[in-house]
Amino acid sequence: MKLFRCDHCSNIVYFENTVCESCGHTLGYWHETNMMVSLEVDGDHFTAPRLPGKRFVYCANARHGACNWLVDYQPGGDPYCRACRHNALVPDIADPANLVRWQVIERAKKRLFYSLLRFLLPLATRSEDGVHGLGFQFLNEAITPSPVLTGHASGIITLALSEADDAAREYRRTQFNEPYRTLLGHFRHEIGHHFWDLLVAGQPAHAEFRALFGDDSADYAVALQAYYDRGAPPGWQATHISAYATSHPWEDWAETWAHYLHIVDTTEMAAAFGVRLDPRVDVAGELKTRIDFDPYRLAAIGELIEHWIPLSSLINNLNRAVGQHDAYPFVLTPAAIGKLEFVQRIVRQAGQTQWTVPGPAGPEPINRPWQPR
Repeated sequence: MKLFRCDHCSNIVYFENTVCESCGHTLGYWHETNMMVSLEVDGDHFTAPRLPGKRFVYCANARHGACNWLVDYQPGGDPYCRACRHNALVPDIADPANLVRWQVIERAKKRLFYSLLRFLLPLATRSEDGVHGLGFQFLNEAITPSPVLTGHASGIITLALSEADDAAREYRRTQFNEPYRTLLGHFRHEIGHHFWDLLVAGQPAHAEFRALFGDDSADYAVALQAYYDRGAPPGWQATHISAYATSHPWEDWAETWAHYLHIVDTTEMAAAFGVRLDPRVDVAGELKTRIDFDPYRLAAIGELIEHWIPLSSLINNLNRAVGQHDAYPFVLTPAAIGKLEFVQRIVRQAGQTQWTVPGPAGPEPINRPWQPR
């Protein structure tokens, strides 16, 4: 994520803004140029002075306070933006509590899509590709006949609506003994499963995946139950990025994928702020860094991690200074970094591939049971 500026007055604005607080112009996010666009009303649509010839409307979900992305003005066209068109099922927003939670979920989902679009990853909807297309359903446990479990199956990512409630999410975090649990983390993890199906399963990279992460043919449900019964094996920290990653190679991949997105997106924001670290007490220079590059374009994982280690130390210590938990309570070992390098390579290769709709040829997506998270 980065800092934005109003293209009318150059004031700093942020990803979720709809109005520039300096000049008062209406703003919207336009994904094709990755910018916050100042808008002028022109009848039933907007024009953008800095984008001559373009005509926009807000995404249809803007009227619910759930989106600030723009859509090309095309009467009779898709009213939803590049991110919202992937929604397969949303809660009943006639209930004010549901509306508030859905708005929170959408803010996190938009940050996920920011990264996916920056990486140029393939993003077919369910209507475009009924086999590999990506869809989201946000379910309210209060009206479902069985518990809602966050998970992924065949391109559909399901999220319990209660995950948008801080107290409920924190309760689950402690219940599962997790060091970290956020909406954005959920999205980044579950999308990792989707892209494993799309980019790894049955592809040339599958053999290398198994060499790094393990044999994914191991029974998934049995492996998860064993993890919840016995926990992670002793010494897991040397080989895995989190305890949950030890449960099955699919989860190891999804956890590693999520961490890669965490690291890249946070580093981009640090670059936007011009972060430069040179602690006076750091005689050895271990925490010295200057972040002045675009991590979304960086090809070398070693260079990214070299900057991330001091940056994450800064973030963690700032959090401690205000009484908060560490923002990144994880240790990156050589084995974990090797897996991150594999994820980065898969992401970069996918971003350089010309995808068509429907998605790439390959096996049917994996139907894995949803994990009880």
